[in-house]
Amino acid sequence: MRVEQVAGVLLAAGGGRRLGGRAKALLPFRGRPLVEHQVATLRAGGCADLYVVLGAARAQVLAAADLTGYHLVSNDDWPSGMGSSLRAALLALPPTVTAALVLLVDQPGITAAAVRRVRDACTGPASLAVATYGGQRGHPVLLGRDHWPAVLAAATGDRGARAYLDSAGAAVHPVPCDDVATPRDIDLPADLDTLDGPDG
Repeated sequence: MRVEQVAGVLLAAGGGRRLGGRAKALLPFRGRPLVEHQVATLRAGGCADLYVVLGAARAQVLAAADLTGYHLVSNDDWPSGMGSSLRAALLALPPTVTAALVLLVDQPGITAAAVRRVRDACTGPASLAVATYGGQRGHPVLLGRDHWPAVLAAATGDRGARAYLDSAGAAVHPVPCDDVATPRDIDLPADLDTLDGPDG
């Protein structure tokens, strides 16, 4: 049986504008920068090949976080929004990759179990799957290679793959993850209590 190669992609370039300019990758989580926790979640969820997109405070992130063994992707256009980070990641993936599993750095409540469920939905380059919470789409998102050209065209501003997923309709395979993860993200100072999220 063919084993599909699913690359884990962590979008960690944001500057935390609504957090007073605190780069989200550097937010403290259990004594280490949040970016370390999130890539570890991707690895524990079954993604062996991992790509981390950095932008805001890139030098500080590299100095503070141990990202040894991960592929680092620079996004100089990070102020334009998450769409530019997704484009940078997809363009960096080698032709051997069947699908990209995308996670955001500011959602520490996403667990390895949720990553594993979405990853296991990959059956080939035509796969398209998304974690759902209360019936609503969230992360992680699995994008099979066949969909990348359309995602690249649609990813603008902070939309990421959302516009494409909305247009894909029934082609998107929902993967319920309510019982294993919490999708709340960190956007405002009031959200910082999310950094006490569940273990993966």
